[in-house]
Amino acid sequence: MPDEVCEIPTTNATDAQIKNILEGSLTIAVVGLSRNEAKPSHAVARYLKSQGYRIIPVNPNADELLGEKCYPSLRKVPEKMDVVDIFRRPKDVGPVVEDALAIGAKVVWMQEGIVNNEAAEVGRRAGLTVVMNKCIMKEHKKLGLACLGRSQECSIGPCARFSCLAG
Repeated sequence: MPDEVCEIPTTNATDAQIKNILEGSLTIAVVGLSRNEAKPSHAVARYLKSQGYRIIPVNPNADELLGEKCYPSLRKVPEKMDVVDIFRRPKDVGPVVEDALAIGAKVVWMQEGIVNNEAAEVGRRAGLTVVMNKCIMKEHKKLGLACLGRSQECSIGPCARFSCLAG
């Protein structure tokens, strides 16, 4: 019998809240960003970077990922971030939420398949916006949000903030 029970989010961010998060955020820490390019965390972070977001990789086993300095933990990151995007097992989310609170993040985003209602409630009570069991890349695409226009990797070409539609 598996050690973990799959949870269903007891509450979650609405599409309007998700749109506000994605339009109002510039810096996203990706906790659990893999070195393996075939892993979802790598593809999602690469996509976010291509859309103009500043990506901060958090992985204690890497020095650099996607051309960005990698940090062993959120508390070691020397700059502010808007969103903490989590690619970790649900049982490992609690300490990440505590770290997000300690560094002053605004949003904790648990990727598709990741739900921890207890950690989410701790974050919400402390003022965090919490998204669970949703892929940030899929949500960005679904909402038809524009490229931030700050990326050299934008597949559409140079653009001003929010002036091009991402493909």
